[in-house]
Amino acid sequence: MISLRYHLVSIAAVFLALALGVVLGSTTVSEPLLAGLSNDKDSLGRRVADLQAERNGLNARLADADRFSGAIAPLAVRGQLDQRTVVLITTANANPADRDALTQLLRTAGATITGELQLTETFVDPNKADQLRDLVPRVLPAGAQLPTASDPGTLAGGLIGQLVLLNPQNNKPQASPEESSAALSGLANGGFVRIGPNLRPAQLAVVLTGGAVGGDAAGDRAATVSRFATQLDRAGAGVVLAGRGGSADGTGAVGVVRADTAATSILSTVDNVDSFAGRVVTVLALREQLEGRSGRYGIAGNAQAPAPQMSN
Repeated sequence: MISLRYHLVSIAAVFLALALGVVLGSTTVSEPLLAGLSNDKDSLGRRVADLQAERNGLNARLADADRFSGAIAPLAVRGQLDQRTVVLITTANANPADRDALTQLLRTAGATITGELQLTETFVDPNKADQLRDLVPRVLPAGAQLPTASDPGTLAGGLIGQLVLLNPQNNKPQASPEESSAALSGLANGGFVRIGPNLRPAQLAVVLTGGAVGGDAAGDRAATVSRFATQLDRAGAGVVLAGRGGSADGTGAVGVVRADTAATSILSTVDNVDSFAGRVVTVLALREQLEGRSGRYGIAGNAQAPAPQMSN
């Protein structure tokens, strides 16, 4: 008769046999498997090292090219904006070094800088959109008109364009100094702009922004700047929206403009203003705007060319 003890011994023997099989099998399989993995690791390590060396080489070549662009920049832009006036409009995330370098190059091109207006963080804050939308009509100069769109970026662009840009038809201010001062002061008192000293209207404008916009509602913030710049362009002889690397993606103002064919038909964009080459292209794009043309320039995938094709 088979006893309980016999059952227990039999079950223990089965589990012991299974355990020995697993150990022996894993030892037999693991040695070639581990050897293969080790070879793959070595191969991947060499590939990573090769890619890093290639990247370093490309970065060095880019640095050399940008230094060369810096050396020839004054010659490339000289006389392009002779006797033209330019107002600089910066966003809160614009880099001061980009602003200073671009200002110097614009002057080298013959332009006169008529001042700077900064759009604050409040200007692009979605929580302040209703406040900006309500304020714009209240500070609008008598007789001036606003676009029919209701978004704050377009409305603010319609207002500020008439304050800081000359009429492209007669090259005269579109509002009196008193009206412009009152309207800009109203925007400044609301926390939406900061006014630089001695600001006066110009023929052309550069809207200088940073890279990709981060944080909450990044797309809404970028859209406000893009719509502002697009409407601003409709008020004067020409506008260029220039941003740093990353500004051409979906969370950057340059990228938002480039996704809108109606905007790109009038507004020029530059996506690498943080380089010598990008600043030269910004100047050339302003000149192109004077000729009634626009384009998407820089190094991003959605750029149409590195630079404008200058007419003879």
